[in-house]
Formats: sequence, C-alpha cells, structure tokens
Amino acid sequence: MENRMAVLAVIVRDSGSAAALNALLHQYEDCILGRMGIPCRDRGIRLISIALDAPADVISALAGKIGRLEGVTAKAVYAPQDGS
Repeated sequence: MENRMAVLAVIVRDSGSAAALNALLHQYEDCILGRMGIPCRDRGIRLISIALDAPADVISALAGKIGRLEGVTAKAVYAPQDGS
C-alpha cells in the first residue's frame, strides 16, 4: 500500500490521557514527521498537530486509537494524492 501524507489534529481535554497518548505516538514514531503542541491553559485544552507519512490504514488506525482515549478528539486530514 502506498504512503499518504496527512496531518492529524488532536484536541486533548483530559490531561490524564497524556501518558496513553504519548505511548501511542511512540508506537507510531516511524510514521511521524513532526508534531507541534499548543497548551491553551485558559481554556483547559491542548492542541496537537502531527504530520504523518504512512499508509492510509495506518493513519486511520492511529487516529481511531487516539480518538478512543478519554477526553481526546482526533481527526486526520489527507493531502491530495498525485493526479487528484
């Protein structure tokens, strides 16, 4: 399966899920190009964007696992494929 480029947007509302989130990201470290986190302390959330280069099913699996964490939302946005 061919790799896709994507950005995974993650919103963390429950800081108690941070350890589980970091553990998941560590499992997928070979697919992660980079990540940026922004703590929004006044609103009690953290915004994280993760750039990925991986097969679509791997990106989808990671987004699903992250989205099942308590107090965490995740959504993947895929770059257009060549010729699209």
